[in-house]
Amino acid sequence: MYIKCCIFVLVLFKNYLNIIASECGCGETSRSKSIEDAPTFDSTQNGISNGYCTAPITTDFVHDEMVQISGGDYLVGTNEPIFESDQESPERSIHVNGYFIDKYEVSNAEFSQFIQATNYLTYSEKFGDSFVFQAQLTPTQQNLYKDSRVASVPWWYKVNGTSWKHPEGVDSSIGDRLDHPVVHVSWFDASAFCKWKGKRLPTEFEWEVACRGGKNQKLYPWGNKLQPGDKHWLNIWQGAFPNDNTGEDGFTSTCPINRFKQNDYDLYNMVGNVWEWTDTKWNESGDEEDLETVERVKKGGSYLCHKSYCYRYRCAARSSNTADSSAGNLGFRCAKSINQLD
Repeated sequence: MYIKCCIFVLVLFKNYLNIIASECGCGETSRSKSIEDAPTFDSTQNGISNGYCTAPITTDFVHDEMVQISGGDYLVGTNEPIFESDQESPERSIHVNGYFIDKYEVSNAEFSQFIQATNYLTYSEKFGDSFVFQAQLTPTQQNLYKDSRVASVPWWYKVNGTSWKHPEGVDSSIGDRLDHPVVHVSWFDASAFCKWKGKRLPTEFEWEVACRGGKNQKLYPWGNKLQPGDKHWLNIWQGAFPNDNTGEDGFTSTCPINRFKQNDYDLYNMVGNVWEWTDTKWNESGDEEDLETVERVKKGGSYLCHKSYCYRYRCAARSSNTADSSAGNLGFRCAKSINQLD
């Protein structure tokens, strides 16, 4: 009888997690309007067209800022999914060719260099707004934009003038956050940066293989325990979401890209800090004619994730946004095929 009761409680808890998964807001910051509704802009300026960078590629490829992952067969996914609707299961063996992946998420400083070299205009700048979490706004701003909240997740505000260089609106800057991950970048923006660097976005499988750090059937890049040695290994939410973040890990927003080393591959912030775009489509049968609204897989969770509502800071976890979307907890890192070096 005791065993049956325990099983019943576990089933209820799992169902609860699946119910609230739709309320966490992970995918609710997708654009609801098409790019045609955005302000007019010159899409071919300095060789930039439709979000893809055709400007000269840089030649400063630095091996020690990337990690080489050997080609081979690896396990991805899980047979114990938390969110069934996210298609985390089943666990399966996949093959990847050898590749490099950035040790760190792309920083504001690096993205600034890209903008200075190409005059690229990001999607949030084209639209004139992006999504900001409530805690990053002053009470005055919250009142001003109270009618621009996302109905299903009212802690997300669409704020005018928000972009990668003004992460909380026009009066904010990245001056004291140059070593933090760039945010408010769409999938197109991330792809353009990677191409300019002579790289590309990682596939979902490449990202997950890198996240696992050579370990199989583990929740996190370092193992199954969230805080080995009672230390914080990632930047996520502590406290009661969405109003009380105690910041026990040292941060209540993004952290520097080199703050949390997480696995034996010498990779930082694979989980937590900011979601990371991948090159993989959420639905492979997506409409090829509408690139902006095709959903792309993002991995890793963010500083807003908490086990009670958005337990997606696991290597197998996944979510998505439309390719033109941007938010204050969404960034990326680059990858590079080994044969790209030839």
